[in-house]
Amino acid sequence: MNPQDAYQWLLSHHVETTYLESMRNLLGWDQRTHMPAKGHIHRANQLANIARFIHLRRTAPQIGEMLAAVEGTRLLEDPRSVEAVNVREWRRAFDRAVKIPEKLAVELARVSSEAETVWQNARPKNDWAAFKSYLQRIIALKREEAELIGYSSEPYDALLDEYEPGETARSLEPLFTELRKGLVALLERIEGSPRKPDTACLHGYFPPYEQESFARKVVERLGYDFEAGRLDPTAHPFSVDIGPGDVRITTRYDSGFFNTALFGTIHEAGHAIYQQGLLGEHWGTPMGQAVSLGIHESQSRLWENLVGRSMSFWKHFYALAQKHFPALQGVSVDAFHFAINEVRPSLIRVEADEVTYNLHVLLRFELELALLRGDLEVESLPEVWNDKMKSYLGSTPPDYSSGVMQDIHWAIGAVGYFPTYTLGNLYAAQLFRKATTDLGNLEEQMSSGEFGSLLDWLRKNIHSQGSRYLPRDLISQATGEDLNPNHLIKYLEAKYAVLYDF
Repeated sequence: MNPQDAYQWLLSHHVETTYLESMRNLLGWDQRTHMPAKGHIHRANQLANIARFIHLRRTAPQIGEMLAAVEGTRLLEDPRSVEAVNVREWRRAFDRAVKIPEKLAVELARVSSEAETVWQNARPKNDWAAFKSYLQRIIALKREEAELIGYSSEPYDALLDEYEPGETARSLEPLFTELRKGLVALLERIEGSPRKPDTACLHGYFPPYEQESFARKVVERLGYDFEAGRLDPTAHPFSVDIGPGDVRITTRYDSGFFNTALFGTIHEAGHAIYQQGLLGEHWGTPMGQAVSLGIHESQSRLWENLVGRSMSFWKHFYALAQKHFPALQGVSVDAFHFAINEVRPSLIRVEADEVTYNLHVLLRFELELALLRGDLEVESLPEVWNDKMKSYLGSTPPDYSSGVMQDIHWAIGAVGYFPTYTLGNLYAAQLFRKATTDLGNLEEQMSSGEFGSLLDWLRKNIHSQGSRYLPRDLISQATGEDLNPNHLIKYLEAKYAVLYDF
């Protein structure tokens, strides 16, 4: 078979497989938003079976034959061409997939689907005992997966690479060490400041229907296309890519607290805006896919924090917020802006401020490393979690639901995912700084409600690139320098020096 024919076979095969993955995503969205309680067992079996079909297609021997027929040929002379990028990533995915036996792939899908349902029911009841056995099974399966995939240094690396290609625990440690040092120093200065925000304005009555209406207006202005998506409530917010023209977001509402729904919705819209910005003509191939979870998080954190928590953003949106929420009447925009940016160590990661958020992630990174190494067993996880929370953030969770059971990630088998949140924050700060340099007075634009130039910049430099570059290479291409944690530290220092007057 000639190289062009081999490439066309690979293209058709992978697009067809992506349709199956799209169906799986739709089943997952339904499970977490609208499915009746008695349907969970059947849904777990559905997901397990579709995982088997996907695995069979991802490991088909013909893939290896076709890759061999096209690799090393003139078709791939330009390593950044569409064909070369697709073949590179198809090879990477195939070499990984063939190491996982069908039985393990199906079991992981089944157990994680069951565990998610158990977690959703057990967390509100603070029932660690009900969830523990499922988590033990998941960790055992992920250890098995890591050994089968192989690694040069850490079992963790085999799992991390699925979410952030090219990263290892060893490559993250110096970044995280430098970041931790800067964050701790900044936190000490903030806690030493006599100036504190009055957050009473955030704890009133905010009707969920008004929260939904306001959030929809905000994310639509930022660039989320509701004709190609929808917003629904769920237990743990997420976004999901069903396919071209269908990228959905979810949120959760707290009628007594302003921040939860709005910033959660902006966060998920950031993910979805990225998905909506991928090139539709390349759907089903690496050139039409997000390159990594860290880059994905950079988009959600950029819109949520660097835009959504900025004074420029609220100069434009605050009058509208006051119309929706009478509880904000009589509160100045300065006081409100200080309130939503309060720095206060908290128990819940998704509710953490920008300064302490990454300490939550570093805690989970260390726990996952220990779990994969076998240095920590699930039985002891709550106690170790609480000790680290006390050490890192100065408080001990009073129960499991606000401690070890607060995140959905382990329930769905997403071990190795957490570092992408901190990488996303690092990427976001560096990208925003470069965008500001390129676009001029970005703060003035946002104050007037103009977010299109920033979105266009991201479309050109990040979204349209698909998986052309590995994550760190993409950041270098977009910003002109290697990943540098100092951009995030400097951004936080400048912002909070003004707020806390030091």
